[in-house]
Amino acid sequence: MWNTVKKNWYIVLITIFIMAVFIFYLCIGENSYIAVHDNLDLFVAQFQMLKNRALFMAHDVSAPFLGGVTRDGLPSEISLYSILYMIFPSFYAYITGYLCKILIGVSGSVLLARDVIGKEKYDTAKPFAWMCGFAYGILNLFPAYGIPFASIPFIVLFLRKVYREGFTKAGIKWFVLVFCYPFVSYFSYFGIFILAYLVVAIIWLWIRDRKPSFPLIFSVVVLAIGNMVFEYRLFGMMLFSDVESIRSTMVESSLNAKEIISMISDVLVNGMMHADDAHKSFVMPVCIIYFLVLNIGYIRLKNVKGIFTDIFNLGVLLIIFNSVVYGIYYSKFFRSIVETILPPLKGWQFNRTIFFSPFVWYAMLFVVCYRLYIYAAELERNTFKIQYIRSSMIKVISYLIPVVAIAVILLQPQRYNDLYSTAFGTAYRIVKGKSLDALDYKEFYSEELFDTIKADLNYDENEWAVAYGMHPAILEYNNISTLDGYLGFYSQSYKEEFRKIIAPALERMPETKLYFDNWGARCYLYSGTDVSIVMATRSMYGVTDTDIYIDSEALSNLGGKYIFSRIEISNVDEAGLEFIKSYDGTEYGSPYMIYVYTIKNTD
Repeated sequence: MWNTVKKNWYIVLITIFIMAVFIFYLCIGENSYIAVHDNLDLFVAQFQMLKNRALFMAHDVSAPFLGGVTRDGLPSEISLYSILYMIFPSFYAYITGYLCKILIGVSGSVLLARDVIGKEKYDTAKPFAWMCGFAYGILNLFPAYGIPFASIPFIVLFLRKVYREGFTKAGIKWFVLVFCYPFVSYFSYFGIFILAYLVVAIIWLWIRDRKPSFPLIFSVVVLAIGNMVFEYRLFGMMLFSDVESIRSTMVESSLNAKEIISMISDVLVNGMMHADDAHKSFVMPVCIIYFLVLNIGYIRLKNVKGIFTDIFNLGVLLIIFNSVVYGIYYSKFFRSIVETILPPLKGWQFNRTIFFSPFVWYAMLFVVCYRLYIYAAELERNTFKIQYIRSSMIKVISYLIPVVAIAVILLQPQRYNDLYSTAFGTAYRIVKGKSLDALDYKEFYSEELFDTIKADLNYDENEWAVAYGMHPAILEYNNISTLDGYLGFYSQSYKEEFRKIIAPALERMPETKLYFDNWGARCYLYSGTDVSIVMATRSMYGVTDTDIYIDSEALSNLGGKYIFSRIEISNVDEAGLEFIKSYDGTEYGSPYMIYVYTIKNTD
């Protein structure tokens, strides 16, 4: 028993970690500090909204936000992440999704490494496959798409199997798995790029093998159909809806050549917000050192072919390619080419190839560790003691590299590192005897407070409201229908109608006007004096003006009845509003003070 544990120590440690995280979140519960940006203010609230109104499976219906946007604009119900929210309470669905992401990342990486290395050599590679796979699985990436990120090794594995086994009886199951892959992926962020990469691979293999791979060509069709089936709502909107969306008027930054080169360099080194894989701190330096040693060796041996065929160098090339695509997206010239060739893709962010770089970084790390170990094993064959000592040191380094990479990921305070934030916030509470200014999950949504407010107002779920000084997602989560909201794909006509409400504020704030007119995904009430008054914090620091600048008649015309505000509005009469009541959240374990207003009756 002990020998088995000792031999598989890395599996034991990974298992202990997953169990410890599960118990940790079970104990802390909704007092956990979960990232708000593009997370609690977006997808988590939308999933809860779908659950509140039983809309997961509904068709030809409107969701109760953004004035009744089509339910088809929200995530498909035929998705692992969606199903978690159908089954579990939202907070536990979120944590289960995090654990699923780790398991999928580890298992996919291990199976892919075994397939690439081969069964005979796998025992040597096994520790590094598990540890690097674990590092990849725990990356603090865009939470709602953590599972699609983690699942990338699986689609690579499935396609490798299709290429080798083809249309044989054994190969059929791999086609089935390719078809089902979209269940754990997402077309707009990953699927369309996987199809593009696959086409490039088919062409490259055709040239190399001097014959086409018909199984891979067929897999393009299978994967495309799978995406359409699992995300039928999205494809229905893209193919059959004639509603003009805000995507058609979104204005992206257009940079000059120098700025584009600077952006390429920046994303190459630092990554980007939704795909922050922490490679800069440790993985990149390790890979740079290995890249230099590897290719200096090829040059010394005059093996030019080795430089261009080495799988590690292929990974470097992919990283650079993804970074270049990310940068040239901000070239108006290149965007116009894409929009001219494919008009329906106007506004499409083709620079999301950068989402595949985290997988490549940690695949490269695996290559480094495995090759170091193999090199050390070869040194052991030398009987000289000095060589044996050197070999042992290299072996230790090969094991330490993934361990340090894991530590960097877990201990670095990134935007989406919920585990770190929760551990730090909990420790702060215990040591200081008070909470951070940041809000934990329970405080952010403050369900008990809003249940009280709704009961007091005798609120009807068909009555429309807007939020001021807080994210509309808080109202959405608490089953309050909102005219405002956050979504990257809704009708341009609704944006124009909502704009009438906030026109007085936008005219006073040119930069907010540009922000809304050129993007508009955050369809919020804005301040007429401050850049931002929406804060996921206890304090409302930085609010310099308590006047609200809105067109109350336009709000009424859209059906608005209530304004839920964290700011006590000082120009109630001038704004055409009536004060109803204020609610002190401290009675309900909430840091919010909520002021409720309605539109003044002008009859």
